[in-house]
Amino acid sequence: MTEAAQFAALLQHDAPYLFLGAAFLSLGIAAAALGLLARRFNAMLLWLGVFAALYGVRLWFQLGTITLLLPGFPHLATVRQAINYLVPIPAFFYFDSAGFLGSTGRRIVVPAAVFFSALFAATIVLGPLPSINRANGIAVIACLVALAIQSFERKPDDRDFVLLRWGLCIFIAFALFNNIRDFFGVHPRTEPIGFACFLAILGYVTARRTLRRDQEFTGLQKELDIARNIQASILPAPWPPSRNFRVATRYVPMTTIAGDFYDFLVVSESHAGLLIADVSGHGIPAALIASMVKLAASSQKEHADDPASLLTGMNNALCGNTQNQFVTAAYTYLDASTGTLRYSAAGHPPLLLLRESAVTPIEQNGLILAAFDFAAYTTAQRDLAPGDRLLLYTDGLVEATNAVGTEFGLDRLSLQFAETRSLSPDTAADRIISAVQSWAQAQSDDLTLILCEYAAAPS
Repeated sequence: MTEAAQFAALLQHDAPYLFLGAAFLSLGIAAAALGLLARRFNAMLLWLGVFAALYGVRLWFQLGTITLLLPGFPHLATVRQAINYLVPIPAFFYFDSAGFLGSTGRRIVVPAAVFFSALFAATIVLGPLPSINRANGIAVIACLVALAIQSFERKPDDRDFVLLRWGLCIFIAFALFNNIRDFFGVHPRTEPIGFACFLAILGYVTARRTLRRDQEFTGLQKELDIARNIQASILPAPWPPSRNFRVATRYVPMTTIAGDFYDFLVVSESHAGLLIADVSGHGIPAALIASMVKLAASSQKEHADDPASLLTGMNNALCGNTQNQFVTAAYTYLDASTGTLRYSAAGHPPLLLLRESAVTPIEQNGLILAAFDFAAYTTAQRDLAPGDRLLLYTDGLVEATNAVGTEFGLDRLSLQFAETRSLSPDTAADRIISAVQSWAQAQSDDLTLILCEYAAAPS
């Protein structure tokens, strides 16, 4: 038989397996790409893709056609055997990400990956050895049997589990036969058929679970949008035009919803009550507590002219109701008729008073809110002068860190506050937030501030 006729006969014999190898490789690459590029990283798709692609490549390297096409490749036998040991690794990670292994099975994923990686490395270094191949065959048979036993020990909780179980059993039957035949020198190639059935079931289960996760993610996004809208509704409207007070606020949450909060408890021509609060943590839990802070503050409006009494009442309302989350807060009451401010805080960064070009911190702190039912607060009083500016803020501004871990700090915030003296309150607020954001390597907390300018006492 001529070489061409021999190749044609071999190609005819290997054609189904060449097709299956190409199909496995193509589907694997597509699945892995989808897993990586999805809006949420999908580990199941990624590991399924790697598993299918490696199996397809291994199938090709086992074919005589490839041997004839690569006659000068010096390490073909080594690569052919070594790639066998890589195929089980993504399979273990797929079963783990799909939740198929359970708490007990998950403990063998990393050791199994290390074991098969060691076989791969040993083959690359030492070449194809029967002892390594035998160790691989024993390990694969043991793992497949263990998976089969475990699949029938667990009660199926959904249709996906049942399908995955039977798909695994089909593949195990073919794979066991493939590994057992090596010990007896029998060479019918049937495992790819079982793998094709198994892959089809894996693809179906993965598609169903991916769709379900996307639907859950979409539902969660809708709920977050609703929560964000609700949180936005608890923040006050912009401060109205006033002869005595010009107020600017900025609220930059770290995540979609946050735990920072501010409110205007008194809004009039001659009086202003400004509250700012910071709930520990982030996300929905902190936002829920922030809503409670608003209700607690609203219930104490009768004490709006007495900051210490207001914080005491808020603390009494919040204690025992915040699921071990605490709140820092600061409140100031401005009286244009007497030209005074009253201030009290609960574990909050100090109020900054800017007069001409000098910044003075005002600190009158008691214990944080919602933590101690015996907490007591006191009020500090200061005179106001026309042109004075006040800055209330959350700790996200002073604790913002740069690339080397240095915090923005109270001194830089005070300096930045002083440098905005000639700007309008709105522009000054923007400049301060921009300075903090430029300093920080990444936003790690919510950024909230209230900047108030006292114009003059009423005539």
